Amino acid sequence: MSQDSQHGKWTISSSDDDDDDEEDLPLSGTTTTQSRLPAKSSVRSPSPVQVSAPVEVKVEPARLSAASPLTLGSEARRSAAKNQLNPVKCERSPSLAGKRKSDASEGTGWALSDSDDDDKDVKENSQSHLPKKAPPSPKTKKPKVKEERPPSPHGRLYYIDEPEDFFESNIPCLNDTYRFYLNKVTGLDKKYNTGALHIRDILSPLFGTLKESVQFNYCFDIPWMVQQYPQEFRDRPVLIVHGDKREAKARLLQQAQPFPHVRFCQAKLDIAFGTHHTKMMLLWYEEGFRVIILTSNLIRADWYQKTQGMWMSPLFPRLPVGSGLSAGESPTFFKRDLLDYLTSYRAPELEEWIQRIKEHDLSETRVYLVGSTPGRFVGPDMERWGHLRLRKLLYEHTNPIPGEEKWPVIGQFSSIGSMGLDKTKWLAGEFQRTMTTLGKSSSRPDPPLYPAVEDVRMSLEGYPAGGSLPYSIQTAQKQLWLHAYFHRWKANATGRSHAMPHIKTYMRVSPDFTELAWFLVTSANLSKAAWGALEKNNSQVMVRSYELGVLYVPSILFSHLLVYCKSLPSDQPWIWNIPYSQEPDTHGNIWIPS
Repeated sequence: MSQDSQHGKWTISSSDDDDDDEEDLPLSGTTTTQSRLPAKSSVRSPSPVQVSAPVEVKVEPARLSAASPLTLGSEARRSAAKNQLNPVKCERSPSLAGKRKSDASEGTGWALSDSDDDDKDVKENSQSHLPKKAPPSPKTKKPKVKEERPPSPHGRLYYIDEPEDFFESNIPCLNDTYRFYLNKVTGLDKKYNTGALHIRDILSPLFGTLKESVQFNYCFDIPWMVQQYPQEFRDRPVLIVHGDKREAKARLLQQAQPFPHVRFCQAKLDIAFGTHHTKMMLLWYEEGFRVIILTSNLIRADWYQKTQGMWMSPLFPRLPVGSGLSAGESPTFFKRDLLDYLTSYRAPELEEWIQRIKEHDLSETRVYLVGSTPGRFVGPDMERWGHLRLRKLLYEHTNPIPGEEKWPVIGQFSSIGSMGLDKTKWLAGEFQRTMTTLGKSSSRPDPPLYPAVEDVRMSLEGYPAGGSLPYSIQTAQKQLWLHAYFHRWKANATGRSHAMPHIKTYMRVSPDFTELAWFLVTSANLSKAAWGALEKNNSQVMVRSYELGVLYVPSILFSHLLVYCKSLPSDQPWIWNIPYSQEPDTHGNIWIPS
C-alpha cells in the first residue's frame, strides 16, 4: 500500500513486529467499595472529583492526511551538536545515522532513545578521551540504523534568560494531600509559575537538610545536574542510576570525573531494546526521607520550556528504633512496593537505600506505585509490573460508574511505539482493557492522544520542541489506524499551551470533563516496551524497560489535574523526521531533516 504526500511517496510495509493474537487475561483480586474522586479541593469520599487543576488540556482530534503519516520511536534527548548554538534553518546532516545518544555535557539537546522499538546499540564516532577500539569484522558489523535522530539545534544561548524571580524558592502548601506539581516554565507570566517547582526548588534547603541523594533517570547532564544542588549540598554524595552501556556509559563516566562525590549504578537490561526510563529522586535528609517521582530528564532542556509533572512525597520521619517490619506502611502499601521495585534492580549500590527506607515511616502516602521492570513474568508475578499491575489496582480500588461507556480514557505522552497493523494487536486487545477497568466493569471507550504539528510550530521552543516528540514516519506507516485517536494539546488554564508536553498522564474522565475516576502520572510512554505485552497464550507477560509512576484513585484524593476539553477535528499529528518548510515557527525557523 502506498500513498502520496507533499513529502513524497511512501509505502506502508506489511511486515511488522506485531504479536500473535492474544486472549483477554482474566481479572483477579477483590473489589473494595470506592467512589469517584470528588471535585475541587473539598474532598468527599462518596462524590466524584471535579478537576480544579492548574492545567487545562484541550484535546482536539488531529486528522492524519496522506501528508502526515506517523511513527513514534522512543522518548528522545541528549545533547548533540556542540557547535550549534542557535536553530537557524534546522537542517540536519546524515552524520548522526546509527548514533544512539549524544553527549549531554553541554545540556543542549536530545538523542535517539531506544525505549520503544529497539536497542540501536551502534558505534559512535571515536573521541579523544575514550579508548579506541578496532573496527568490527564484517561478520559482526551491524546494519545501518534507518531511524536517526537529527542533531539538536538547541544550544545554551538558545534559551532566553530566566527572569530574576524564576529561581525563587517556594514551598507549596505543606498539607497538600495531592502533592502533584507542574514544573516552572520560562517565558510565562509569573502567575502561571506560582506553586510550580523547578529542580532547584526540589533540592532547596527549604525542603530539608540534604545528606545524600539518588537520581534515577534516562538522560543525564552531570555538570548541569550538580549545579542545581544548592551550594551547601553540592558536594553531598549522589548515586546515579542509569541504563547506559558501552560508549554511552563511558561518556557518562567522563562527565562525572570532576565530581568525586558522584557514583554510578548501572541498571541491568537483560531483554533487548529495553531502557532505564524511570525518573525518580530519593532524598535523605537529617530530618527524614523523601521520594519524588517525575517526568523530566536531568538535562537543561527538560526543565525550562516543556510541560512536566511530578509527585513529591511528604517528609517521611524516621521510625523509632526497634520498630517492626510492617511499621511505617501506608494504606496503599507504598513502602512495600517501593522496596520491591528497588530490590528488582539486584544492585548492591541500592542496598543501603533499601535499609534506609525500611527505617522510615511512609504511612502518610496516598498514592499507589505503578512500576515496570524488565523480565518475563508468570503466575501471580504477572500482576506486579506494567499495565497488568495497573489493571489489578483499578479492579480492586475503583467501582463501576453509571454511564461509564461515555467516560473516555485519555492518554497523553511524548512517544509512541509500534503497536501492530491494527488496534486489536495490542492497544485494544490488551492495553485498552486495562485502561477501561472500573472494578468488575470494563467498558471500552477509545483513548485520544498526542500533539499536532501546529502545537509544535507555535510552541515556546518552535520546531525543536518536536525533538522531544519523536514520532517517526517509519512507525506511522505501519499503524495508520492510530491517527483516529490523535488530539490537540491545549493548557490555557496554566498558560502552558505553548510548552510542549513531555509529561505523561493517563486518566478516566467524565463526559463534561469535571470528574475523574482515576489519574496516573508516570514515566511510561505508549509502548509495549514500557507497559509489557502478553505472550504464550496470555500465560506470560514480557516487560523490557524500567518505568515508574503513581496512581490516584478515589480513596486517596487529588487535585491539580490535567483537564481535557471537547475536541475539534483539525491539523496533523507531529512527526519529527519529515520537513515543515511552508510556515516558520515562533523563532522564524523551518524544519528540514535530511
